[in-house]
Amino acid sequence: MSSSALVQKVWSFCNTLRDDGMGYGDYLEQLTYLLFLKMADEYSKPPYFRDTHIPKEYSWDSLMDKKGAELEVQYIHVLNELGKQEGMIGQIFFKAQNKIQDPAKLFKLFQLINAETWIGLDTDVKGDIYEGLLEKNAEDTKSGAGQYFTPRPLIRAMVDCMQPQPLKTIADPSCGTGGFFLAAYDFLAKQELDRDQLKFLKYETFHGWEIVPSTARLCMMNLFLHNIGDLNSDPPIERNDSLISASSKRYDYVLANPPFGKKSSTTFTNEEGDEERESLTYQRQDFWATTSNKQLNFLQHIRSMLKIDGKAAVVLPDNVLFEGGAGEAVRKRLLQSTELHTILRLPTGIFYAQGVKANVLFFDNRPASKDPWTKEVWVYDYRTNVKHTLKTNPLRVNHLEEFIKSYNPENRHQREETERFRKFSYEEIVERDKTSLDIFWLKDDSLGDLDNLPDPDVLALDIAENLEAALGSFRQIVTRLQGV
Repeated sequence: MSSSALVQKVWSFCNTLRDDGMGYGDYLEQLTYLLFLKMADEYSKPPYFRDTHIPKEYSWDSLMDKKGAELEVQYIHVLNELGKQEGMIGQIFFKAQNKIQDPAKLFKLFQLINAETWIGLDTDVKGDIYEGLLEKNAEDTKSGAGQYFTPRPLIRAMVDCMQPQPLKTIADPSCGTGGFFLAAYDFLAKQELDRDQLKFLKYETFHGWEIVPSTARLCMMNLFLHNIGDLNSDPPIERNDSLISASSKRYDYVLANPPFGKKSSTTFTNEEGDEERESLTYQRQDFWATTSNKQLNFLQHIRSMLKIDGKAAVVLPDNVLFEGGAGEAVRKRLLQSTELHTILRLPTGIFYAQGVKANVLFFDNRPASKDPWTKEVWVYDYRTNVKHTLKTNPLRVNHLEEFIKSYNPENRHQREETERFRKFSYEEIVERDKTSLDIFWLKDDSLGDLDNLPDPDVLALDIAENLEAALGSFRQIVTRLQGV
């Protein structure tokens, strides 16, 4: 079967299960379990003969001669037992459950997977199938998976600017489904690497954290299908909250898009038996400021993860650029202790979480110094007079080519100002109210050009996004008043 035909086959069956009320996320999980078992089975046989550490009674062969209810019972047993294993196997099957209620449909999916030799497929084919399903799941607003999926064109642009080098480590403290790792892997794999560099790329380059078990599972499978790690290696993903404590290891690069939402919180049961949510404040000695603002905490944590000469590119919402109190304290320390050299202002309409106004901050870590390391900050405004929507005008790779050219990855110290790209000195920034980095200078044409108003659907989207942003601000005010 050709790769395109196989992709279509996988898609079609996903739609069949959706008719039964099964979402993309559930389908992805079941596909993950069965794909992993099938590929482990292929590795255990000629010409590989690898020890996959999967007990025979829980292997792919244990499902081969079963149908109907018998297959369902054995499948559930396999999921439960493999979740108790160590290493990659235990991580993939952690708290695994069968979500396919119809045994006949389970058997059909089993046959679909069994009909192909997956190891023989090109890595791009396997990866494209899985990435496509991940994106479809992100588009499904009911699943809530959009918060774990960063637009791939944005990720690629960030990696192209960072230009990671071989034998360097790359971390993501909120890795979602692994988009940054895959883009960095593709960038590095295109270079002429020797055997040691290839081995390092496969097993030692990447380290991520993901707090949501189901998302961590999808990430590990996504990396595995793209040739990162293998059956017997330690998983490159830790399934926990990366903010809890300082990282014991430092990394050469950090690429991240921390989850949207200002406050970290935890759910607990009160004395009356009702569930309540409580804001989390991370008490860390290596943090510049103590706050419950999740975005500020991630920014501080990312700085702490870097080696002395480490580099970071991180997606953050507007409030990080202008918020007072802890926000101002963090910005001042960031300007002093790192070289914050570039900010990319992003338009709305590119994320699956609507109404988000975000930016990419690029900064390099530096050793302690009396003088501030940041001398000037270059700001690229790709927001003013830029309109994107997920359906009619989604973000494409070519949309950010001009930014990459202006960034000048080959030598960022040789840049030229343009209409959208300007530099601001350290002195100019610290003189701004609250050391605000929310800098813009272009005229918004839509505010004055009544003869060329945007299409109604774009206007409606803008209104909805502004209302959502306003409601978010109102909730924050109410929360603060309640805490007084």
